[in-house]
Amino acid sequence: MTTIKDLARIAGVSVTTVSRALNGYDDVNEETRRRIKRVAEEMNYRPNVLARSLVTKKSRSIGVILSEINRAGAKDAMLYEILCGINDRASELDYDILLFSTNPKKQLAKSYSDLCKERNVEGAIISGLRVNDQYLEEVARDTSFPCVLIDIPAEGNNLGHVTTDNVQGSRMAVRHLIELGHRNIAMINGHNEASVSQQRLNGYRLELEKHGIPFRPELVYNGNFSEEGGGDAMHLILRNHPGVTAVFTASDLMVLGALKAVERSGGKVPESISIVGYDDIVIASYCSPRLTTIRQDKYEMGYQSAQLLIDMLEGRNIQRKIVLHNELIVRESTSPLKTDT
Repeated sequence: MTTIKDLARIAGVSVTTVSRALNGYDDVNEETRRRIKRVAEEMNYRPNVLARSLVTKKSRSIGVILSEINRAGAKDAMLYEILCGINDRASELDYDILLFSTNPKKQLAKSYSDLCKERNVEGAIISGLRVNDQYLEEVARDTSFPCVLIDIPAEGNNLGHVTTDNVQGSRMAVRHLIELGHRNIAMINGHNEASVSQQRLNGYRLELEKHGIPFRPELVYNGNFSEEGGGDAMHLILRNHPGVTAVFTASDLMVLGALKAVERSGGKVPESISIVGYDDIVIASYCSPRLTTIRQDKYEMGYQSAQLLIDMLEGRNIQRKIVLHNELIVRESTSPLKTDT
């Protein structure tokens, strides 16, 4: 394997000159730089990343820490789109990513800073933490490894935050149903430990109250962001609240279960009940009926997270909180309320 010493010998310069030329230092004569790069290409030279990191003290690697990856969420595909955005921007800026999966048990066994040290990453992007997770407290006080949180609001000296406007997104969903004539609107939320659940519930409540519709806590059920949970929640709504004509659901994955529950009850969407989802996952436009939903730009969330973390790593003075806008996508799962004549 070609080494930097081999390049120096063939190019007729010192090892230091080769190193500085390949790493972009401006104190190397341009003609010399071109000669070194030409020799490197001819000899198919590939830099030793570990050796370079020992010299520069920079690994140019960032961690991506995801909470509780499991096969049951495969239909969701949100994390995949976020990962694509992270990977694309990191690659464009010449950074590598290392993927880690965590859960509360792992967080107790190994701290956030220990994980970063052991895997030699300069900082991390974290998605999927619950508001009471151990890592959330750690990243807020740790100043050694910059961190960007996706959909998790937190403040700290070395923290960034990328999200979409969950309150406004929920309000758009509920407003759509109200404009179709619905007033008995239930909600299937995620779970109480998710920050986005709190925000989407707040948006649901605010939009109801804006239109003079009382907020009724008994119409809110948790579906745990799962297909099965969405089905169970919809079953309870249909059984306990037959007057409900529409449901706002805090994730499309839960809508898939809700659709099955309506079908099992002998009803049909949207004829029996209208449903608005959230996220606009890929399957939302292919299921039957096709889902009306709030579109989040998952790819852009990942892309902006990588950009923000690398800006922090490279010392740029930038806004640490990025809030992206959502869009209402109207398809087939909602329709005007039918009134008896």
